[in-house]
Amino acid sequence: MKELYTYIVEFLNIYEWFIAGYASFYVVSYLIFAFLSYYAIRKYVLMKHYINEEVLLKSNEALGVSIVAPAFNEGATIVYNAKSLLSLSYPKFEVIIVNDGSSDDTLEKLIKEFDLVKVPFFYQEHIETAPVKGHYKSKNPVYSKLLVVDKENRKSKADASNAGINSSQYPLFLCTDVDCILKPNTIVKLVKPFIESKIKVIASGAAIRSSNSCEVNEGFLVKVHFPKKWYPMFQELEYVRAFLFGRMAWSQLNSLILVSGGLGMFDKEVAIEAGGYKHTSLGEDMELIIRMRKVMYDKKEKFKITYIPESLCWTEVPPNLKILMRQRIRWARGLIQTLAIHKNMFFKLKYGRTSWFALPYFFFFEFLAPIIELFGLLLIATSLILSFFYAGFINYEFLMWSMLFVYFFYINITIISILLDELLYKSYANIREVLKLIGMALIEPFLYHPVVVVAAIKGYWQYFTKKEATWGVMVRKGFADVKK
Repeated sequence: MKELYTYIVEFLNIYEWFIAGYASFYVVSYLIFAFLSYYAIRKYVLMKHYINEEVLLKSNEALGVSIVAPAFNEGATIVYNAKSLLSLSYPKFEVIIVNDGSSDDTLEKLIKEFDLVKVPFFYQEHIETAPVKGHYKSKNPVYSKLLVVDKENRKSKADASNAGINSSQYPLFLCTDVDCILKPNTIVKLVKPFIESKIKVIASGAAIRSSNSCEVNEGFLVKVHFPKKWYPMFQELEYVRAFLFGRMAWSQLNSLILVSGGLGMFDKEVAIEAGGYKHTSLGEDMELIIRMRKVMYDKKEKFKITYIPESLCWTEVPPNLKILMRQRIRWARGLIQTLAIHKNMFFKLKYGRTSWFALPYFFFFEFLAPIIELFGLLLIATSLILSFFYAGFINYEFLMWSMLFVYFFYINITIISILLDELLYKSYANIREVLKLIGMALIEPFLYHPVVVVAAIKGYWQYFTKKEATWGVMVRKGFADVKK
């Protein structure tokens, strides 16, 4: 028994040093990311008038942009969604709604509202998809920018997006969800890096926010409100921190490997060369970016992926625990699936920062973090139990100070994110909503973070046990519609 006790103590001492080193590296990296994010945001604010947006809006030489928006059983709101996308401000764009084999009246409503007719269309299948049944255009010249693609369902948004890319006519495409609400100047904001940069830009993205509790009138955002329900509140907090202190830093390092599927603009030629979205992937947005980066490395061409520190898109986030868990389990499976697919890129000289920095970081600090955290909690619980039998078994002072340090460090990073976002963009209706967000930050580690960790562990378990992956259905509650 004494030998077992000795082995346990030695193991815990080794693990204690490992955790201390892991946590220290994590904290240092977050501090570096904070500095890089601040630098990137400051540079963006100073440079945002380099090419005036009004010039782009009036230019006849603007780069053409195709908006690709898959729709599956969106009959209740599809007309408003389409009108919202058609109302965006930009001189040269088209809206491609992909009816992904809907079983409701999505297509019928589009045909009736926009006076659509089936047209002959030269469809080139650059990316393989489920069969496309037809293309529809409006007889009304007011809706000349609208193209509706009708295709068979393949149980994948990625496949529908690929059909939209195949049907597009412009060199850039903006991929979004049909139910997302975009700011009127979204195209202008995202297209500017493609025009301004001396290095080829292959993708650009921007911050996404929760539309839960926002006021919406016929598909148009009227007023932004902080979510009223618990889980959307925590997700809003998570989004603010991730977009401002995460992706801006990765963008500054030109090591960004994730542009959200809800809002991203891409170079069509490079995306097609990379093979488009992988319809069997659960993290198709991240997986596409990695393949696009790989294409550019293989061609030995310099490139950039940029990020805009502005909220340009609002989408309804999971409103309850059941849907949130399903989403995060899928995200976790998508992460490990993507890392496994591209495992041969790790530490390869030709793939630069992607292989030496971005992919290893995501493996050690995104994939492994929930596992290490769960294992650490189990060890702490075991140590607490054994401390009742062996005095001095656990160093309570070290444990307390370590936990307090991590907690207050997290709080500082989160509150800085919130205040920076509010200072720059004043996203919310009043200061009370900002204070509420700060209040949520104080309790997030105890009420929300454990849910995310459990979902990640469950996702990993399902991946390794090869359980069949399903997307599930996002049951949407709708918006706080403004009364006329």
